[in-house]
Amino acid sequence: MTTPSTPTAPALAPATHVAFIGGGNMAGAILGGLIRGGLPTRQIQVVEPLAAAREKLAREHGIAAHEQAGDFLQEAGLIVWAVKPQSFAQAAAPVRPHAGDHAGMRALHLSVMAGIRVAAIAAAIGGARIVRAMPNTPALIGQGMTGLYAAPGVQAADRARAEAVIRATGDALWVADESLLDAVTALSGSGPAYVFYVLEAMQAAGVQLGLAPEQARHLAVATFAGSAALARQADEPLATLRERVTSKGGTTHAALTVLDSAHMQPAFIRALHAAAVRAKELGDEFGA
Repeated sequence: MTTPSTPTAPALAPATHVAFIGGGNMAGAILGGLIRGGLPTRQIQVVEPLAAAREKLAREHGIAAHEQAGDFLQEAGLIVWAVKPQSFAQAAAPVRPHAGDHAGMRALHLSVMAGIRVAAIAAAIGGARIVRAMPNTPALIGQGMTGLYAAPGVQAADRARAEAVIRATGDALWVADESLLDAVTALSGSGPAYVFYVLEAMQAAGVQLGLAPEQARHLAVATFAGSAALARQADEPLATLRERVTSKGGTTHAALTVLDSAHMQPAFIRALHAAAVRAKELGDEFGA
């Protein structure tokens, strides 16, 4: 079961202090959106051990990131975990003394890490107010799609705060069960790769049919973007939209007949099932 996000995106309280554990591309996308939304850089802290990443944050966002965790984390009302899953345990250990409930600090923790489940996060950081998020790479340009799950006990105000942060990078959708984040991962988390895969094929076909590569790419990308925009605005089922383009005996019908004969739709569905299975496996690997 899924629950839609609120029609109007909630706003982050102006006085909110946000800390990021990890300062890579996804952290940069989120904090960049927050800054564009009016959050002062003085209210953003970042822990990032890599010097090159700290330099990039300073150059692109005016953020003076810290090499390691410290007492400054105690100011944060929200901590965003944006490290690689395999680095989480190592990153959490020095943060825990400054950010866990045991330290008298009750920050909301928002994780954008793939595969690390709520129970593992809670055990590592010593905190219970946790929201998991599964973003995708279009978040880097403010057009992401993110699935969200709130741990039991997370209140409505915290959900709104987490959603406000995520909506700085695009759209959001809540799911009611943590296991559904595996489906989100398969559909939208990995989804940009499927789009690029199809675009590659469309460009290659266009070149084979005589178009220049840049012409074929332009046509393919614009067609995909326009079709997605139409699907977003339309109330009709996707099948209806497809049928409106498909005249019996016409060019589209000829193309779709080839795809159907190759069983492309069942194969695509199997592919997403495989991605969901792998997402669950990664969750099992990194902890319950």
